[in-house]
Amino acid sequence: MKRLLVLSTVIALTAIGTSVAYSSQSEQNDSALRAKAEVSLTQAIAAAESHANGKAVNAELENENGNIVYGVEVVNSTQTVDVKVDAHNGKILSAQLDREDHEDEGTEHEEKGERGSK
Repeated sequence: MKRLLVLSTVIALTAIGTSVAYSSQSEQNDSALRAKAEVSLTQAIAAAESHANGKAVNAELENENGNIVYGVEVVNSTQTVDVKVDAHNGKILSAQLDREDHEDEGTEHEEKGERGSK
């Protein structure tokens, strides 16, 4: 019984240590990305909101294939748009309809159509 308790404690402490190490590594990666960004999060959000004509609901700094970009999710009156902003110069790299929201709407319409046709 004592051996089982010791083993359980070791496993639990290992899991906690791994979580703390991962969190620390993630924070270091975030800090390194922020240090390389020449455009602030506030500037990136303003650019994305202006481009997509809406309000940002989520934004994060990302490393995409060695390019540092801000991913900004912007909601306007009709849709959600994922906007990528270059973290070096603030230019809009891409703007795409949020696929998850768009797919949900399509599924919803299909379900309504199926019900109406029965």
